[in-house]
Amino acid sequence: MTVYIDRPLWEGHGRLWSHLVSDVSYAELHAFAAAIGCPPRAFDGDHYDVPSTRYADAVRAGAREVGSKELVRRLTAAGLRRPKRRPAPRPSEH
Repeated sequence: MTVYIDRPLWEGHGRLWSHLVSDVSYAELHAFAAAIGCPPRAFDGDHYDVPSTRYADAVRAGAREVGSKELVRRLTAAGLRRPKRRPAPRPSEH
């Protein structure tokens, strides 16, 4: 089982966050996340958001530390990258 985590550099809700991904399958990712206590609500389409306070726990459990660009590259190469949901464009107001 190989999962990857980037450093907690992403700000949100008064915290810093990491991203946890698999380059094999979502099943592998969900199993690892459950094993380290990530709640299902932390899943964001193709990754889990992990607060900085849980970063060391993920690494101790076997997550490999990589940079953010490497994390996205592995996710994309595995065909597991899902595009961010974007709001529908607004009609022009004239």
